[in-house]
Amino acid sequence: MTKTPFDSAKLYSNNLVSDTEKDTLFTKQFRANMPLAFTNGEVDYKMNWYIGPTDYETLKSYDRNINKIISLGWGIFGWINMFIFIPLFGFLSSYISYGIAIIVFTIIIKIAMSPITYKSFLSQAKMKVLRPEINELNDKFGKDPMKKQQETMKLYNKAGVNPMAGCIPALIQIPFMYASFQFFPSAFELRQKSFLWADDLSSFDQVVKLPFHIPLYGDHISLFPILAAIAIFFYMKMTSGDQQMAAPQQEGMPDMGKIMKIMIYVSPVMMLIFFNTYGAGLSLYNFISNLITIGIMFVIKNYIVDPEKIHAQIQENKLKEPKKKSGFQQKLQKIMEEAEAQKAQQKKK
Repeated sequence: MTKTPFDSAKLYSNNLVSDTEKDTLFTKQFRANMPLAFTNGEVDYKMNWYIGPTDYETLKSYDRNINKIISLGWGIFGWINMFIFIPLFGFLSSYISYGIAIIVFTIIIKIAMSPITYKSFLSQAKMKVLRPEINELNDKFGKDPMKKQQETMKLYNKAGVNPMAGCIPALIQIPFMYASFQFFPSAFELRQKSFLWADDLSSFDQVVKLPFHIPLYGDHISLFPILAAIAIFFYMKMTSGDQQMAAPQQEGMPDMGKIMKIMIYVSPVMMLIFFNTYGAGLSLYNFISNLITIGIMFVIKNYIVDPEKIHAQIQENKLKEPKKKSGFQQKLQKIMEEAEAQKAQQKKK
């Protein structure tokens, strides 16, 4: 570290392993080339070495910006890690073991996100109730896609249903999911901390050593990714039916039902492949996260959301004066009307 910044720097890393059967696997040679500049006729670089853990709070305490070497993600992903994940996990791990801290940490995050999960599921339930009427419009205006779209928008407006309401909550959850992919691999405090069968939460939790190497998968079997894959399979199995019922099939668009059926099996396989060599901490987080999501969805589906009440509320909304359309809806309707007018004019010609 130096208070006088370098104008340029080149770093080199050479792998010295020529035969992995004989040589140490991660023996490397490092070189650095940093030209020093003249300032007022002299070279003045007061430098310090930092040799220690890449722990975020430790590096930050020096107030030299060296905490930025830890990859926490850019933009909102980094903010979530800096202001939510790191302080919360640091607080929990100071009182309980790291494995238990990950579980409690996951529970807190999922409970905090549960209102968003509820909003998303409620929107799916409303769309599911409207599905028969949307199918009628598809049958009635099947040969006129523009008219069908206009009537569908009118139905949504009368019923007080926003088809985008289910997408927005899902989008809000994506930054937290991506932030976790940056947080756990960079959490130095997990190194050499054991939990259950995992000897090191910062490395994969190998339970079986394979006598051969499988491309993309590796030469071992990790247990937490298997548990996470099973959990995500049951979660997608649980929600795929509702999503298929909620999403009306649009002409010219791919069949979402078939896509969801494929994803039910593809997602767990991807989880198995990519997480097999990831740290056990991240796999444990995903396993617990999926379990909690299944529990929340089960409670919402069976004890909170009542399809009959939703249907009655939608029918009641239809009898009321339609809500005033938003600016986006008005622009969309205007575009559709103009397209319909052009289509009618072309037919006359």
